[in-house]
Amino acid sequence: MQKTVLYHFLTGVPAAVAIWSILLVLALAVLAVLVTRPERPMDPGPDPAAEEAARRADLRRYADEVAVAAAGAAQSARRRREQWLTVQAAAERAWRAYDGAEATARRLAGTAVLPEPRTPRTPAEYAARERWLHRAAMAAHWRGDLTARQLADVLAGRNGWDPRRHPAEQEIVLARAVRDGRRAGWRAAAEREQRAWRDAEVAVDAARTLAAEAYAAAAALRPGPVPVRGTGPVAPARAAVPAGVRAARFRPARVG
Repeated sequence: MQKTVLYHFLTGVPAAVAIWSILLVLALAVLAVLVTRPERPMDPGPDPAAEEAARRADLRRYADEVAVAAAGAAQSARRRREQWLTVQAAAERAWRAYDGAEATARRLAGTAVLPEPRTPRTPAEYAARERWLHRAAMAAHWRGDLTARQLADVLAGRNGWDPRRHPAEQEIVLARAVRDGRRAGWRAAAEREQRAWRDAEVAVDAARTLAAEAYAAAAALRPGPVPVRGTGPVAPARAAVPAGVRAARFRPARVG
C-alpha cells in the first residue's frame, strides 16, 4: 500500500511542476505587459473658457432670434394700427351719413302733420305718382342709399311701397328707408372697427412682450451683472418698444 502511494506521488510531481511553471510564466508575462504599458494621461476635465464661449454663443443666437421676432411683431402692430385707423375713418363716415339721414327723416316726419294736398284721383295722377316714386328710388339707389333688393321692392310695389301715395308721403317713406339702411351700415362699420381695435390691442401687447424679451436677451450679452427680470426697473424694456407701437394705444370710435 505504501509503495502504491509513493508511486503515485512520484509520478504526479513532474505534472504539478509543469503546471506551476506554466502559471508562473503567464504571471510574469502579464506583469511585463502591465509594466511596459504607457500610462494613460489624466482627463483634465471640462474647459471653463470653452463652456463660457458655448453659453455666450447660445445667448447670442437666442438674442438674434428674439430681435427678429420683436421686429416682426412691431411691424405687425403698426400694420394693425393702420388697419384700425382706416376702419375707424369708415365708421365715422358711416355715422355722419346715418346722422344726416336721421335728421332728414325727422324733418320730413314733421311735415306729416300737414294735410295732404288735394289732387284729382285720376289714372294720370296715379301714373305721375308712380313715375315720381320710381325716379326718386332710382336716384337713391345710384347714391347708395337703397340696395338693389329695396329698389326691386319699390318697382314691384311690395314690402310697404305703394305708388298710389302722394309724393309728399312717399318722400317720408323713402327718407325712413334711407335712414334705416344707413343705420344698419353704421352698426356694421362700428362692429368692424371694434374688431380691428381688439386685433390691434393684441398685436401691441405681443410687440411689447417681445420687445422686453429682446432687451433682456441683449442685456444678457453685455459684460457685467445681468439684472433679473421682474426685480429691476422696467423703463429700459419699455424704451425698446418702437414709437409707432406705443402710439397704438387708442380708443374706439363711438358705437351708439
